[in-house]
Amino acid sequence: MIDRKMLDFKGLDNGESAQSLKGAPYVSNQLQFFPQRPGVYRMLDENGKVLYVGKAKNLRRRLENYAHPERTCIRIQRMISQIQRIEIIETTTESEAFLLENDLIKRLKPYYNILLKDDKTFPHILVTTKDEWPQLLKHRGSRKRKGEYFGPFASASAVNETLMVLQKAFLLRSCTDNVFYHRTRPCLMHQIKRCSAPCAGMISHEDYKALVDEACAFMHNKSTKVQSDLSLKMEQASAEMRYEEAAVLRDRIRALNRIQSQSSDLDGMADCDVIGIYTDKEQSCIQVFFYRGSRSCGNYASFPTQTAGRTDADILEAFIGQFYMTHSIPKEILLSVELAEQEVVAQALSIKAGATVRISDKTRGNRKRLVERSVMNAKEALMRKRMEGAARAELLEQLQDLLGVNIPIRRIETYDNSHIQGTSAVGAMVVATPEGFDKKSYRKFNISWDTFTPGDDFGMMREVLTRRFKRGLSERNLPDVIFIDGGEIQLRVALDVLHTLNVPDVIAIGVAKGVDRNAGKETLYFADRAPLNLDFDNPLLHYIQRLRDEAHRFAIGTHRIKRRNDTLVSALDNIKGIGAKRKKALLQHFGSVHAIKAVSVEEIAKVEGISPVLAQHIFDELK
Repeated sequence: MIDRKMLDFKGLDNGESAQSLKGAPYVSNQLQFFPQRPGVYRMLDENGKVLYVGKAKNLRRRLENYAHPERTCIRIQRMISQIQRIEIIETTTESEAFLLENDLIKRLKPYYNILLKDDKTFPHILVTTKDEWPQLLKHRGSRKRKGEYFGPFASASAVNETLMVLQKAFLLRSCTDNVFYHRTRPCLMHQIKRCSAPCAGMISHEDYKALVDEACAFMHNKSTKVQSDLSLKMEQASAEMRYEEAAVLRDRIRALNRIQSQSSDLDGMADCDVIGIYTDKEQSCIQVFFYRGSRSCGNYASFPTQTAGRTDADILEAFIGQFYMTHSIPKEILLSVELAEQEVVAQALSIKAGATVRISDKTRGNRKRLVERSVMNAKEALMRKRMEGAARAELLEQLQDLLGVNIPIRRIETYDNSHIQGTSAVGAMVVATPEGFDKKSYRKFNISWDTFTPGDDFGMMREVLTRRFKRGLSERNLPDVIFIDGGEIQLRVALDVLHTLNVPDVIAIGVAKGVDRNAGKETLYFADRAPLNLDFDNPLLHYIQRLRDEAHRFAIGTHRIKRRNDTLVSALDNIKGIGAKRKKALLQHFGSVHAIKAVSVEEIAKVEGISPVLAQHIFDELK
């Protein structure tokens, strides 16, 4: 694996003459100092900004290409002309250089490298096998909890559907530990035959462990053995006239058959990713299909940037390196094109995964059909993206004509607030660009009522906009147009904030619903003209509605999360001397704050970690 100490780059400015050189002359001057060993290099401009990160089997031979810009494309010539400094890291092998290169690309995001635009995380299914009573649940993020993970799944809907079937098949609990250890009666999940109700003692620990083992075996592609064992148990229960038990086993077998029927053409693909690429007019789309346990876990489309002039093999190699830096690596990867350094990539992924990883572009039969399907899906996704982009460009031109501006509109921000009678108040900002909604740029604003009356929507809007544009001015990150959810008064608040902060060249528009608040009757309010109602079937009105509705969705969602978190605040949180550990011990012992209030000081002192003095303090505070 990569030694993190190696992340300290070595500069190669040898001699005073090198400091005055730039571009190809600088590279030529420094060539003699480059080692003929594997390693990673990065190019920096005069401001120290990283232009490009690359790897090489022989650093000197690879960097010699940059001393002859006439042999490269226009894009690389432009990069070479900006080189002020080159720094290197030597590695033991080329595979190690590949891993280090992609780790640096993901962190530094150099302009001239092929980059993944969307670096999302994927949900998994987790069985917490290390718990006393293991839990079956959906998991997203780092794998901090110990247990068996199954996935990744391309979408939340795919994992939810599989989770529902697994609950029917294996009857494992999905409730949280806090709920589980404080229940005495079975919940609804037991009534609908999705849980064996271990919380109420409806199943022994040994039998529940057997269910867990069966679930893990199924996740590791041993479903045939699981089904045959269940069939034998069902026949035995039926022969002994234990018909209710036989019926439960029958339902479990049907649930397993449902999953099996979805993957009849995936035999022999227990743990595999199929990756296809389609390129047209210097735009590329990569489709990844996930197959785990001979079952499809969905597909994911990626649109890498900075791909102009690159071959499909180059783009695919860059994608694989960056994608598997943060995602689980399967045992096998099938590709639609052969990589230039396919064996090096396979060795690098094997090092990172800690197991042998096979990469192949030579397929036939079912595997060939799956690779062809990935390429077809990549083509269709790229065509859809292109058409959606053209439609958005047309709508932005219409908005530009409506506002009477000559420069292109590159960034639109829409604002909305959400609260319930002043509680859990939040402001929300969503961002739209010519490429669509930019969710990484969304922002939420927690509202405090220190300077205005709780429930004052206008005061909330003033605070949100003031905070946003103060920061925007300092970071030089301003929108072209802002939409405010509200009418004339809300627009005046926005205009007053823009004027007070002296924000230049930002157009503010208020979007008010009609009298009966029906979609299609919105009124647009402007700073320098009369209000306007667009036709009901005007595409621009539909676009503005989508912006407003997205801001409303984000604001409501953020408010609900804040409200839920606020309700989880316990009276114990305000007691000095009570931290997370003691709070957990108290709640596990008594079940609730209400129960703690009903007991004596002596009873409170019996809890582990609670002294008599602290017990008296807790008693007094709660009273």
